[in-house]
Amino acid sequence: MSKQMVLTKKDCRQAARRWLIGISTFNYETQLAPSYAFAVYPLLRKMYPNDDDFKASLLNAMKYYNTMPWISPFVMGAALGIEDEGGTESLDAVNNFKVGIMGPLAGIGDTIGWAMIPTIFGSIAASMGMQGNPLGIFLWCAFTFAFLAVRILEVEWGYNMGINVVTKLGKQITVFTEACSVLGLTVVGALIASVVNLKTGLTFTNGDVVMEVQGLLDGVMPRLLPVVAVGLMYFFMNKKKVKMTHMILIIIVLSWIGAATGIFAA
Repeated sequence: MSKQMVLTKKDCRQAARRWLIGISTFNYETQLAPSYAFAVYPLLRKMYPNDDDFKASLLNAMKYYNTMPWISPFVMGAALGIEDEGGTESLDAVNNFKVGIMGPLAGIGDTIGWAMIPTIFGSIAASMGMQGNPLGIFLWCAFTFAFLAVRILEVEWGYNMGINVVTKLGKQITVFTEACSVLGLTVVGALIASVVNLKTGLTFTNGDVVMEVQGLLDGVMPRLLPVVAVGLMYFFMNKKKVKMTHMILIIIVLSWIGAATGIFAA
Protein backbone atom coordinates (compact mmCIF):
# COMPACT_ATOMS: atom_id res chain seq x y z
CA MET A 1 0.00 0.00 0.00
CA SER A 2 1.52 3.29 -1.06
CA LYS A 3 1.60 6.33 1.15
CA GLN A 4 1.52 10.04 0.46
CA MET A 5 4.89 11.21 -0.84
CA VAL A 6 6.40 13.92 1.37
CA LEU A 7 9.86 14.72 0.02
CA THR A 8 10.43 17.95 -1.86
CA LYS A 9 13.02 19.37 -4.23
CA LYS A 10 14.66 21.08 -1.25
CA ASP A 11 14.95 17.75 0.56
CA CYS A 12 16.59 16.12 -2.46
CA ARG A 13 19.19 18.86 -2.71
CA GLN A 14 19.84 18.62 1.02
CA ALA A 15 20.61 14.91 0.58
CA ALA A 16 22.96 15.73 -2.30
CA ARG A 17 24.88 18.26 -0.20
CA ARG A 18 25.14 15.81 2.70
CA TRP A 19 26.46 13.20 0.31
CA LEU A 20 29.22 15.55 -0.81
CA ILE A 21 30.13 16.20 2.84
CA GLY A 22 30.02 12.59 4.08
CA ILE A 23 31.49 10.78 1.08
CA SER A 24 34.70 10.01 2.98
CA THR A 25 32.75 7.79 5.40
CA PHE A 26 33.75 4.34 4.19
CA ASN A 27 34.39 0.87 5.59
CA TYR A 28 35.37 -2.48 4.10
CA GLU A 29 32.23 -4.28 5.26
CA THR A 30 29.45 -2.11 3.85
CA GLN A 31 31.59 0.19 1.65
CA LEU A 32 29.69 3.47 1.09
CA ALA A 33 26.61 2.54 3.12
CA PRO A 34 27.53 4.89 6.03
CA SER A 35 27.83 7.79 3.59
CA TYR A 36 24.49 6.85 2.07
CA ALA A 37 22.81 6.65 5.48
CA PHE A 38 24.28 10.02 6.52
CA ALA A 39 23.01 11.65 3.33
CA VAL A 40 19.42 10.38 3.58
CA TYR A 41 19.07 10.52 7.38
CA PRO A 42 16.96 13.72 7.62
CA LEU A 43 14.84 12.64 4.66
CA LEU A 44 14.06 9.28 6.24
CA ARG A 45 13.16 11.04 9.48
CA LYS A 46 10.71 13.20 7.56
CA MET A 47 9.25 10.19 5.78
CA TYR A 48 8.82 8.17 8.98
CA PRO A 49 7.59 10.07 12.06
CA ASN A 50 7.18 6.67 13.74
CA ASP A 51 10.43 5.66 15.45
CA ASP A 52 10.13 1.95 14.62
CA ASP A 53 9.56 2.63 10.92
CA PHE A 54 12.42 5.13 10.88
CA LYS A 55 14.77 2.63 12.52
CA ALA A 56 13.85 -0.10 10.04
CA SER A 57 14.46 2.26 7.12
CA LEU A 58 17.78 3.50 8.49
CA LEU A 59 19.02 -0.06 9.07
CA ASN A 60 18.05 -0.84 5.49
CA ALA A 61 20.06 2.16 4.32
CA MET A 62 23.10 0.78 6.16
CA LYS A 63 23.20 -2.40 4.07
CA TYR A 64 26.04 -2.93 1.60
CA TYR A 65 26.23 -0.21 -1.01
CA ASN A 66 29.00 0.81 -3.36
CA THR A 67 29.00 2.65 -6.66
CA MET A 68 30.88 5.46 -8.35
CA PRO A 69 30.50 8.47 -5.96
CA TRP A 70 29.66 10.95 -8.71
CA ILE A 71 26.77 8.81 -10.02
CA SER A 72 25.58 7.71 -6.58
CA PRO A 73 23.22 10.69 -5.99
CA PHE A 74 21.13 9.49 -8.93
CA VAL A 75 20.80 6.01 -7.39
CA MET A 76 20.02 7.62 -4.05
CA GLY A 77 17.27 9.75 -5.52
CA ALA A 78 15.61 6.83 -7.31
CA ALA A 79 15.74 4.72 -4.13
CA LEU A 80 14.19 7.57 -2.14
CA GLY A 81 11.44 7.89 -4.74
CA ILE A 82 10.58 4.20 -4.43
CA GLU A 83 10.60 4.30 -0.63
CA ASP A 84 8.68 7.55 -0.34
CA GLU A 85 5.91 5.98 -2.41
CA GLY A 86 5.92 2.49 -0.91
CA GLY A 87 6.87 3.11 2.73
CA THR A 88 8.32 0.34 4.89
CA GLU A 89 6.73 -2.31 2.69
CA SER A 90 9.12 -1.27 -0.09
CA LEU A 91 12.35 -1.64 1.90
CA ASP A 92 13.29 -4.97 0.28
CA ALA A 93 12.53 -3.51 -3.14
CA VAL A 94 14.67 -0.47 -2.34
CA ASN A 95 17.66 -2.59 -1.35
CA ASN A 96 17.25 -4.91 -4.34
CA PHE A 97 17.06 -1.89 -6.61
CA LYS A 98 20.26 -0.38 -5.19
CA VAL A 99 22.15 -3.66 -5.49
CA GLY A 100 20.91 -4.26 -9.03
CA ILE A 101 21.54 -0.77 -10.42
CA MET A 102 24.73 0.29 -8.65
CA GLY A 103 26.98 -1.97 -10.76
CA PRO A 104 25.87 -0.91 -14.24
CA LEU A 105 25.76 2.76 -13.25
CA ALA A 106 29.22 2.45 -11.70
CA GLY A 107 30.50 1.42 -15.13
CA ILE A 108 29.03 4.55 -16.67
CA GLY A 109 30.32 6.73 -13.82
CA ASP A 110 33.84 5.31 -13.97
CA THR A 111 34.01 5.72 -17.74
CA ILE A 112 32.65 9.25 -17.88
CA GLY A 113 33.47 10.66 -14.44
CA TRP A 114 36.94 9.26 -13.84
CA ALA A 115 38.30 8.69 -17.34
CA MET A 116 36.72 10.56 -20.21
CA ILE A 117 35.46 14.00 -19.15
CA PRO A 118 38.24 14.95 -16.66
CA THR A 119 40.89 13.71 -19.10
CA ILE A 120 39.47 15.73 -21.98
CA PHE A 121 38.90 18.96 -20.08
CA GLY A 122 42.03 18.58 -17.97
CA SER A 123 44.22 17.99 -20.99
CA ILE A 124 42.74 20.93 -22.87
CA ALA A 125 43.16 23.18 -19.82
CA ALA A 126 46.73 21.97 -19.23
CA SER A 127 47.62 22.45 -22.90
CA MET A 128 46.27 26.01 -22.81
CA GLY A 129 48.24 26.69 -19.63
CA MET A 130 51.47 25.36 -21.14
CA GLN A 131 50.98 27.80 -24.01
CA GLY A 132 50.58 30.68 -21.55
CA ASN A 133 46.82 31.00 -22.03
CA PRO A 134 45.17 31.82 -18.65
CA LEU A 135 41.78 30.68 -19.95
CA GLY A 136 42.86 27.10 -19.22
CA ILE A 137 42.32 27.49 -15.47
CA PHE A 138 38.91 29.06 -16.04
CA LEU A 139 37.94 26.19 -18.33
CA TRP A 140 38.85 23.69 -15.62
CA CYS A 141 37.00 25.68 -12.95
CA ALA A 142 33.91 25.89 -15.19
CA PHE A 143 34.00 22.13 -15.69
CA THR A 144 34.39 21.53 -11.95
CA PHE A 145 31.46 23.73 -10.96
CA ALA A 146 29.25 22.38 -13.77
CA PHE A 147 29.91 18.81 -12.66
CA LEU A 148 29.22 19.80 -9.04
CA ALA A 149 25.85 21.27 -10.05
CA VAL A 150 24.97 18.08 -11.90
CA ARG A 151 25.82 15.97 -8.86
CA ILE A 152 23.52 18.07 -6.69
CA LEU A 153 20.64 17.80 -9.19
CA GLU A 154 21.04 14.04 -9.66
CA VAL A 155 19.10 13.22 -6.49
CA GLU A 156 16.12 15.19 -7.72
CA TRP A 157 16.28 13.57 -11.17
CA GLY A 158 16.46 10.08 -9.69
CA TYR A 159 13.65 10.81 -7.22
CA ASN A 160 11.33 11.93 -10.00
CA MET A 161 12.04 8.77 -12.01
CA GLY A 162 11.86 6.29 -9.13
CA ILE A 163 11.49 2.68 -10.22
CA ASN A 164 11.04 3.87 -13.81
CA VAL A 165 14.84 4.18 -13.94
CA VAL A 166 15.02 0.46 -14.71
CA THR A 167 12.37 0.49 -17.43
CA LYS A 168 13.64 3.69 -19.05
CA LEU A 169 17.32 2.77 -19.07
CA GLY A 170 17.22 -1.02 -19.29
CA LYS A 171 19.72 -2.49 -21.73
CA GLN A 172 20.72 0.99 -22.85
CA ILE A 173 23.04 1.21 -19.82
CA THR A 174 25.34 -1.50 -21.20
CA VAL A 175 25.33 -0.07 -24.71
CA PHE A 176 25.95 3.45 -23.42
CA THR A 177 28.83 2.27 -21.23
CA GLU A 178 30.54 0.48 -24.11
CA ALA A 179 30.08 3.48 -26.41
CA CYS A 180 31.57 5.81 -23.80
CA SER A 181 34.50 3.45 -23.30
CA VAL A 182 35.30 3.46 -27.01
CA LEU A 183 34.95 7.23 -27.23
CA GLY A 184 37.08 7.74 -24.13
CA LEU A 185 39.88 5.51 -25.40
CA THR A 186 39.82 7.29 -28.76
CA VAL A 187 40.05 10.71 -27.14
CA VAL A 188 42.79 9.66 -24.73
CA GLY A 189 44.75 8.11 -27.59
CA ALA A 190 44.59 11.35 -29.53
CA LEU A 191 45.58 13.39 -26.49
CA ILE A 192 48.75 11.33 -25.99
CA ALA A 193 50.22 12.63 -29.24
CA SER A 194 49.22 16.24 -28.62
CA VAL A 195 49.80 16.65 -24.87
CA VAL A 196 52.60 14.26 -23.81
CA ASN A 197 55.93 15.80 -24.77
CA LEU A 198 58.86 13.38 -24.69
CA LYS A 199 61.94 13.57 -26.92
CA THR A 200 65.40 12.07 -26.71
CA GLY A 201 68.64 13.97 -27.13
CA LEU A 202 70.76 10.89 -27.93
CA THR A 203 72.94 11.01 -31.03
CA PHE A 204 75.22 8.58 -32.87
CA THR A 205 78.40 9.69 -34.60
CA ASN A 206 79.76 7.84 -37.61
CA GLY A 207 82.81 9.65 -38.93
CA ASP A 208 81.71 13.17 -39.74
CA VAL A 209 78.04 12.23 -39.70
CA VAL A 210 76.01 12.93 -36.56
CA MET A 211 72.76 11.03 -36.46
CA GLU A 212 69.95 12.05 -34.10
CA VAL A 213 67.97 9.19 -32.58
CA GLN A 214 64.86 11.36 -32.38
CA GLY A 215 64.94 11.88 -36.14
CA LEU A 216 65.14 8.12 -36.71
CA LEU A 217 62.20 7.51 -34.37
CA ASP A 218 60.12 10.19 -36.08
CA GLY A 219 60.85 8.50 -39.38
CA VAL A 220 59.48 5.21 -38.05
CA MET A 221 56.44 6.75 -36.30
CA PRO A 222 55.99 10.36 -35.16
CA ARG A 223 55.36 10.72 -31.41
CA LEU A 224 56.53 7.17 -30.78
CA LEU A 225 58.19 7.94 -27.43
CA PRO A 226 55.05 9.46 -25.84
CA VAL A 227 53.06 6.37 -26.86
CA VAL A 228 55.69 4.04 -25.41
CA ALA A 229 55.89 6.08 -22.20
CA VAL A 230 52.12 6.04 -21.66
CA GLY A 231 52.04 2.33 -22.47
CA LEU A 232 54.68 1.63 -19.81
CA MET A 233 52.79 3.71 -17.26
CA TYR A 234 49.61 1.79 -18.00
CA PHE A 235 51.48 -1.52 -17.69
CA PHE A 236 52.96 -0.71 -14.28
CA MET A 237 49.74 0.81 -12.88
CA ASN A 238 47.35 -1.80 -14.26
CA LYS A 239 49.42 -4.98 -14.26
CA LYS A 240 51.98 -4.35 -11.51
CA LYS A 241 49.54 -2.35 -9.33
CA VAL A 242 51.92 0.59 -8.87
CA LYS A 243 50.10 3.43 -7.14
CA MET A 244 49.51 6.65 -9.03
CA THR A 245 51.44 8.73 -6.49
CA HIS A 246 54.42 6.40 -6.76
CA MET A 247 54.25 6.55 -10.55
CA ILE A 248 54.28 10.36 -10.47
CA LEU A 249 57.37 10.34 -8.25
CA ILE A 250 59.08 7.84 -10.56
CA ILE A 251 58.32 10.03 -13.57
CA ILE A 252 59.75 13.11 -11.82
CA VAL A 253 62.96 11.31 -10.85
CA LEU A 254 63.43 9.80 -14.31
CA SER A 255 62.81 13.21 -15.88
CA TRP A 256 65.53 14.76 -13.72
CA ILE A 257 68.01 12.00 -14.58
CA GLY A 258 67.11 12.06 -18.27
CA ALA A 259 67.44 15.84 -18.54
CA ALA A 260 70.75 15.89 -16.65
CA THR A 261 72.35 13.14 -18.75
CA GLY A 262 70.99 14.34 -22.07
CA ILE A 263 68.83 11.26 -22.63
CA PHE A 264 65.77 13.51 -22.74
CA ALA A 265 65.65 16.75 -24.69
CA ALA A 266 63.31 19.71 -24.53
